[in-house]
Amino acid sequence: MNKIRVALVGNPNVGKSTLFNALTGLKQHTGNWTGKTVDSAMGTCKYLDNEIEIIDLPGTYSLKSSSEEEFVATSFIEQKDYDVAVIVCDSVCLEKSLNLVLQTLEITNRVIVCLNLIDEASKKGIVINSKKLEYILKVPVVLTDARKKLGLDKLLEKIVNFQVKDVYQVLYDEEIEDLLLKENRYLSIRNLEKKNIILKDKIVNTIVNKSNEIVKDVVNFTKDDYDKKDRFLDKILTSKITGIPIMLFLLFIILWLTISVSNYPSQLLFNFFHFLEGKIYNFFEFICIPKFINEMLVLGVYKTLTWVVSVMLPPMAIFFPLFTILEDYGLLPRIAFNMDHAFSKCNACGKQCLTMLMGFGCNAVGVTGTRIIDSKREKIIAILTNVFVPCNGRFPTIIAMISMFFITTTNKIFSSLISALLLTFIILLGIILTLIVSKVLSRTLLKGYPSSFILELPPYRKPKFLSVIARSMFDRTLFVLGRAVVVAIPAGFILFLIANISINEISILHFLANKLNGIGLTLGLDGIIILAFLLGFPANEIVIPVMLMGYLATGSLTDYESLNSLKTILLDNGWTLLTAVNFILLTLFHYPCSTTFLTIKKEAGSIKWSLIALVIPTAVGVILCLLVKLFWQLFI
Repeated sequence: MNKIRVALVGNPNVGKSTLFNALTGLKQHTGNWTGKTVDSAMGTCKYLDNEIEIIDLPGTYSLKSSSEEEFVATSFIEQKDYDVAVIVCDSVCLEKSLNLVLQTLEITNRVIVCLNLIDEASKKGIVINSKKLEYILKVPVVLTDARKKLGLDKLLEKIVNFQVKDVYQVLYDEEIEDLLLKENRYLSIRNLEKKNIILKDKIVNTIVNKSNEIVKDVVNFTKDDYDKKDRFLDKILTSKITGIPIMLFLLFIILWLTISVSNYPSQLLFNFFHFLEGKIYNFFEFICIPKFINEMLVLGVYKTLTWVVSVMLPPMAIFFPLFTILEDYGLLPRIAFNMDHAFSKCNACGKQCLTMLMGFGCNAVGVTGTRIIDSKREKIIAILTNVFVPCNGRFPTIIAMISMFFITTTNKIFSSLISALLLTFIILLGIILTLIVSKVLSRTLLKGYPSSFILELPPYRKPKFLSVIARSMFDRTLFVLGRAVVVAIPAGFILFLIANISINEISILHFLANKLNGIGLTLGLDGIIILAFLLGFPANEIVIPVMLMGYLATGSLTDYESLNSLKTILLDNGWTLLTAVNFILLTLFHYPCSTTFLTIKKEAGSIKWSLIALVIPTAVGVILCLLVKLFWQLFI
């Protein structure tokens, strides 16, 4: 069996990863915004007697290597450790993709051009003469629709039968040609940055002009208003007047649906795990496991683990699909466009908005997403401020506090609507603090000016709902839940031990809580709450159960029958409206969880920035709590 190695290259939003999935059967995530994939994915498929290994390179607009995505793609193309480079192009906007094709042809002649999204081009009345394009470029050209799996056999046939030929070369002026000859022509634009900026600009302009000339020769538009719908929607969604209000309204709808629906499956999971708890305990007792070990495993590890799953899984299973629908439809880049001006005013990068949006699901994912930011300074700013937006682990805690202390109506629909509205305002506070802290950092620790970047507004596309659900569950929900589970297991051991080992007839938990009580009262809280936040470092989801374990002195995480019963317990232990307000503020603004902290250390590459990432949000939370308490004492 012959083995063929294929490099899959292309701009973002051209369906490259969808094509990869269709060919290999792997479920590589296919986000609809710039810079989703940074690392390369690999997969294999078989065609006739050939085994084809496909490497899905990061989406890139050029090979000048100014970002991590471009560096990965450019390095792989230059190394030529492949048999064929398949360049996936957007049939709707061919001139954009041709720039990358011509740049790649400067480096290698092992190229096949794949014109994807032909269904969208057809709907818009765009007709491409693929035979003429093939004649001009002197490389194979294949039409595909990766979503419907059309043209894949033809593409595989071209890959298997590919033969190296003399390909199209851009004709430059005499000055550039002389330089290219000295460098064996394969100079690549990024190397010119170090040698001659003016020549680099000339090459770029020449390539863009040639792309436009080729498009005029091979593309025919049968509809003059083919993008009328997109332009109409963009006037509304990217307007200075309507853009941000619509963005906040969509956020409100997502939060409302998440709040109103997630309680029911959460309760079912609680009941199911509680039923299993007794069975497991009795089984361990039956096989003669010592009582202390039995209780540590069941009441410590198992209970912590199942609490995290019960609290996290239902909201994520609702939030992530809704979020992914917006992503697939093409709304998230519009949101980033609306926020770009605000981040630029803070001397930060507009791409930070995209990483902030990722943080709503999981701050660790948001931190990883900062790889799309080219500037090291701006990347660090995005990393340090990502925790200011509440992740999925903090949503349930904030929602519970809102429901108990700020909702007076018993009508479930109105209750969920008011909760979603208040939660939206809380999130808005987090976004405002993100901008303020970004501005402060850019004036102090990370001085500099905002860099420019290309933000493509992809065409609006009807989401594939079954695909959205599958991707949301496997790529996001289960991925995030899996990391939380890994952290929850050792956390369960530690919590059980400090709650059941005593010093002078007082548990370590209450001993520590007493020591922290002074700090807690200063912030309008108490020692149990402060300790709960400290012990919640492994996972934000366990803050409330740790508090209950301290208040009720149960020795293990304690369930509560309803929010009313939880509120009664809190009120009996001295909680007031001030306590609830400051608890919400500290939930929103405190150090990242352990998973996010480790991700920060990896992405920032420095323990210094990791420690600063712990200090900044905690300092903001403490200051806000002190200000609220002072206001409360003076005016209420």
